[in-house]
Amino acid sequence: MLFNSGVFLKFFAAFLLLYWLARNSLAARNVLVVAASYLFYGWWDYRFLSLIFISSLVDYAAGLGLTHYQKPGQRKAVLASALSANLVILGFFKYYDFFAGSLAALLAQWGVPFNVQTLGIILPVGISFYTFQTMSYSIDVYRGEIGATRNLLNFLAYVSFFPQLVAGPIERGRHLLPQFEKTQTITLPMLEEGVWLMLWGMFKKVALADNLAPLVDLVYQNSAFSAPTVILGTVAFAFQIYLDFSGYSDIARGTALVLGFDIMMNFNLPYIAKSLREFWQRWHISLSTWLRDYLYIPLGGNRRGKLRTGGNLLTTMVLGGLWHGAAWNFVLWGAWHGLGLVGQRVLGGTARRSVAPLAHADESLARVSLRVSPLRVSASQLSWALTMLFVLYGWLLFRARSVDQIVVMTRALGDFSAPFWIGSLGLNLCAFAAPVVLMEIYQAKHGGYQAPLKLPGFARAVLEGLLLLGIILFWEKDKVPFIYFQF
Repeated sequence: MLFNSGVFLKFFAAFLLLYWLARNSLAARNVLVVAASYLFYGWWDYRFLSLIFISSLVDYAAGLGLTHYQKPGQRKAVLASALSANLVILGFFKYYDFFAGSLAALLAQWGVPFNVQTLGIILPVGISFYTFQTMSYSIDVYRGEIGATRNLLNFLAYVSFFPQLVAGPIERGRHLLPQFEKTQTITLPMLEEGVWLMLWGMFKKVALADNLAPLVDLVYQNSAFSAPTVILGTVAFAFQIYLDFSGYSDIARGTALVLGFDIMMNFNLPYIAKSLREFWQRWHISLSTWLRDYLYIPLGGNRRGKLRTGGNLLTTMVLGGLWHGAAWNFVLWGAWHGLGLVGQRVLGGTARRSVAPLAHADESLARVSLRVSPLRVSASQLSWALTMLFVLYGWLLFRARSVDQIVVMTRALGDFSAPFWIGSLGLNLCAFAAPVVLMEIYQAKHGGYQAPLKLPGFARAVLEGLLLLGIILFWEKDKVPFIYFQF
């Protein structure tokens, strides 16, 4: 069931009515949430409901086991069992065909006959998201950061909560689970923010991202490339994936707020970042913080010397890339960002006065100016430009259909010939990128992501009316799935 579909609108309207009737009974409300969430998820393929239920039971039982057993060895065994069960399920459905096919291809290059049968497994929607969410609960209980719940209904609601079930944000038990253990008070500010987020998120998806998709496909499904087409196609994809994924996250947060729940912000103006580290503090925040807390820090973080720190960063980002999909381009994308973060850390330690995007540069650096005739470019602006160039090449790695296409498109960056349709592509890119660029400039200058909520009532009503008009005008009969559903 897609947010950008008439079916969801009917589903949500019916749910709101029942939710209002059940608002005073905690048990009835949570039963309704679980039932509606399972219906929402089963709309794609009811057979995969068993997976989310099994994953929920595994970590619910792990929480009880971690509470019951007190000896360190026993608790480690319980946690290891839960994590292994989750990773086996995730690995089988998401990575079996990838690793089996890659192994066969590698051995074939060495002349070793190896017959392996790929299974053509259908990837369950959102499996990476809810698996990480349940795993974080077990880890937090093990660490003593949260108490285990004994209420299975509450836990099922936490795992399956439909606004963020299939594409995040990846919630933590210590934040979301307690909200299912008490009745929620829905305030007027929550409703106002929820409506704004749903409208803005839907506008970004149906009016902007879905109209940029054909431009991106025109480039990346082509067989002939040149620098102008690669650059424009990649910039269009940078906007498309941001608008698509942040649009989903906004709708999810807005829907949750209307129901009285608070889920974490997943994007915070990432394209204003002036360093790669800052970009990852603003992009897919729920995943980047998950990787930091449950992978990077347990590996040793930055506590075991520069060489080990670099290895931990690279390992974390490569696995983060692989989390996105079972393909080598995602591995390369993760490695690209990992190497970039390592390089940034090295430069930050040896050249603090450099104008490169450094994580710990002096604040005075932003006031340094370089003369680039006939313009003056500040170090801050240069840091932003270099960061965005790095991020954009990463998006080429991410979007490319194969490693061979990455090589061809990279080589094409030296060819400045342009096809006849390049002008049309550029105009369309400007038209559909302009609304979000203007909005985010305003947000960056007026207090951040919630700046539109501070507008006078009439101005905000006009803005929301325009968004609604845009949604209606661009609403397509053939609904385009959100990009991150495939992960």
